[in-house]
Amino acid sequence: MGEVINVVDIFGEDVFNDSVMQQRLPKKVYKDLKKTIEEGKELDPVTAEVVAHVMKEWAIEKGATHYSHWFQPLTGITAEKHDSFISAPDKHGKIIMEFSGKELIKGEPDASSFPSGGLRATFEARGYTAWDCTSPAFVRHDAIGGTLCIPTAFCSYKGEALDKKTPLLRSMEAVNDQALRLLRLFGNTTSKKATPSVGPEQEYFLVDREKYLQRKDLIYSGRTLFGAMPPKGQELEDHYFGSIRERIASYMKEVNEVLWKLGVSAKTQHNEVAPAQHELAPIYAQANIAVDHNQLVMETLKKVAGRHGLTCLLHEKPFAGVNGSGKHNNWSITTDDGINLLDPGKTPHENIQFLLVLTCILKAVDKHADLLRESAADVGNDHRLGANEAPPAIISVFLGEQLEDVINQLISTGEAKTSKQGGKLLTGVKTLPDLAKDATDRNRTSPFAFTGNKFEFRMVGSSASIAGPNTVLNTIVAEAFAEACEVLEKADDFDMAVHDLIKEYATAHQRIIFNGNGYSDEWVEEAEKRGLPNIKSMVDAIPALVTNKAVALFEKFHVFTKAELESHVEIEYEAYAKAINIEAKTMIDMASKQIIPAVIKYTTVLANSINAVKAAADVDTSAQVELLTETSALLSDAKVALAKLIDVTEKAAQINEASVQATFFRDEVKVAMDELRAPVDRLEMIVDKELWPMPSYGDLIFEV
Repeated sequence: MGEVINVVDIFGEDVFNDSVMQQRLPKKVYKDLKKTIEEGKELDPVTAEVVAHVMKEWAIEKGATHYSHWFQPLTGITAEKHDSFISAPDKHGKIIMEFSGKELIKGEPDASSFPSGGLRATFEARGYTAWDCTSPAFVRHDAIGGTLCIPTAFCSYKGEALDKKTPLLRSMEAVNDQALRLLRLFGNTTSKKATPSVGPEQEYFLVDREKYLQRKDLIYSGRTLFGAMPPKGQELEDHYFGSIRERIASYMKEVNEVLWKLGVSAKTQHNEVAPAQHELAPIYAQANIAVDHNQLVMETLKKVAGRHGLTCLLHEKPFAGVNGSGKHNNWSITTDDGINLLDPGKTPHENIQFLLVLTCILKAVDKHADLLRESAADVGNDHRLGANEAPPAIISVFLGEQLEDVINQLISTGEAKTSKQGGKLLTGVKTLPDLAKDATDRNRTSPFAFTGNKFEFRMVGSSASIAGPNTVLNTIVAEAFAEACEVLEKADDFDMAVHDLIKEYATAHQRIIFNGNGYSDEWVEEAEKRGLPNIKSMVDAIPALVTNKAVALFEKFHVFTKAELESHVEIEYEAYAKAINIEAKTMIDMASKQIIPAVIKYTTVLANSINAVKAAADVDTSAQVELLTETSALLSDAKVALAKLIDVTEKAAQINEASVQATFFRDEVKVAMDELRAPVDRLEMIVDKELWPMPSYGDLIFEV
């Protein structure tokens, strides 16, 4: 059974959290640091020096030999450079372990090799990492040993954001300022801070590592580029919430223990819909901490998998024909004194503050649907969004029966007098209790769904950083709050002004509300009639970043400059083109060196067998001949498709303009990839399994 772990004893043991700081720091230093964390006051060098010394001593006790500024460049993953605590030996040849306040606050990694989208010239190498003291430092233990990881922001020599965290922190300040402004209008004088809270659900696949290493497509691109469906997929729905297998349970146990020690509140684990697919969900945390924690979750899922002979796949669509993986981003705003701005209470029709917050969010989502869609755009997500497993590419808001009824009352009569209640759920079994029923059902087809006291943004891809979507959410809601405050602050009759504003927003943005089946063809037609954007690919989504509307939004709240937005556009076009180019080259390599030679070998064996049978006896070989003919025809199709893929991939490489190249990869190279895959997948169903050069889908998703 293994060692029994008490979660209470190990949770956060490797985190330099508030409890550790309060215990170890001098009272004045602790107080000054808390002011910096809670109020944004500047950290003075003397305080930083003391904090650095105490943090170093604590980390060394935890087994750390190195420290690292842990940051999140525009690659979407984390980066780190390790420095040991040792200083130059003294005259006796002994080393001293040192870590200064300056080293804590600022690092200087090379910025030239990270994506900058033209913000930095190739020769401009200097970049800075700055300590994000609102996210606690931690000691990570792995094969390297113990490393003190200090969460940081990353910017250029000229101050431009080169990372995911800096804009997120800016957006958090924006929504804090505007939410407090709104609360003050409603008479709240006690709340000092309003913070976006986030809980991201992480889906992932696990496959046997030995089989993974036999698939070049999984190694190079994270997804299978070839593969015929096995006889069974997810049709029986027997994997979802099914009993967790021993090997996977052992893996999950270690993942939990690692995360708990790092202060990540991993709470929920279960099998997901597709075979070999699973999910991990944490408890909510402050947005920037949630972003850091989700990066730790993804890193931990991958690292621990190797120790169990497994490989974790975070790609949004590693296998065609079964569900892909997403990352539902649960978002709300809470104050430092425990008020959730998205809690409707028992009678939401009477909760005027909630109704204004709700209609502001409806306005924000409707006005900036293109930006929200773009924030969830990545190469892997193009395979997933719009399929019958994930939200459609059309942004809409699910409110549920109760809130939709309240909104309809506001629109039709100008006021809401009632709220639908949930009532009792009668089980019909005497030994089972009757249950209190929620006032509304849930809708898994909605990309942006209200789920009781939060919104669930369901579009985000499983491999993506959640920093981008939350940066957009925070900023668009800050704008809506600000515009509401501008009206209300000038009003002679506040109550009437609030009433009128709620009705105005509900009426003007009713088109974004949809409670029905987002997978249906009827919804696509209806959405078009409503004028809602249907942005089907990442390439189509990217321009939303630099519309006049988007530039004005982000510059107003100092989240992005126009130059930073333009750099993101360049980076995302390049990321798309590079990813498809790698996939295309991998397909070419696999088809040329593995698949076509295997098929030729099979047809040769088959032809020799036919000739041998004919020579030995007068036997009907029509079935063998038919099989050989079919295989040879498919082989010919594959050869033609391979030649086309080689040609268009070479042409794509000659295109210099990023947007044009990305479009060419989508419209020409991806099409050629599909044309090569089609005959190869049919050949896999014919060729002797012993001759097929790689594990099949059945081998990968059922033999874990």
